[in-house]
Amino acid sequence: MVPQTRNMSDRQSKMLEFIRGFLKDHPYPPSVREIQLGCAISSTSVVDYNLHILRREGYIKRSPDISRGIELLEHNKSRSPIAPGSISIPILGAIAAGEPLMAFPDTATDDAAETIDFPTSMLRQTESLFALKVKGQSMIEDLIDDGDIVLFQRRDTAQTGEMVAAWLKERQEATLKRFFPEGDKVRLQPANSSMSPIYVDASDVEVQGVVVGVIRMYN
Repeated sequence: MVPQTRNMSDRQSKMLEFIRGFLKDHPYPPSVREIQLGCAISSTSVVDYNLHILRREGYIKRSPDISRGIELLEHNKSRSPIAPGSISIPILGAIAAGEPLMAFPDTATDDAAETIDFPTSMLRQTESLFALKVKGQSMIEDLIDDGDIVLFQRRDTAQTGEMVAAWLKERQEATLKRFFPEGDKVRLQPANSSMSPIYVDASDVEVQGVVVGVIRMYN
């Protein structure tokens, strides 16, 4: 049974728990339609209404112009304040720079979510950001190496040639590549001359975010 929280109805509590569980299994938040089905709600308009309340009460952050633009804010309430002029960016798991990975298997739970604090002065924008750890070297010629942390802006569209987190729906896998739409196909291009591009049907690809920065840790 989902515990009810102050200023939250049973339905809103159930929706919040569904979003939390969805984020444990996926590197992106659920769509309104997925929340409707997952919580057995009569219509997407009812979901929208309750998401508005959850946003108003400070439980989520939502970008209405993005199909999956929901971000949980609960875990931030118990965190130590970050330094002035910085933003705390959630590290949601891993992404393949090589052969695609199955659904970001080491996505963190909300209660133990890993974050990285980053100066806002080094970012062109600070909305809808998340980070993923890179596994593999398919983007090495773009100076992205195994173990790096890549910062993304959460978006569901990309310009030709942008580096994206691409979700391959049929294979249920995700990968970091450059995005090239080519008619009814999409070419996911590695930045490694020893590797071949991945070609998939355009309808089989979802852009989850566009790269806005890279962080490299040295031992």
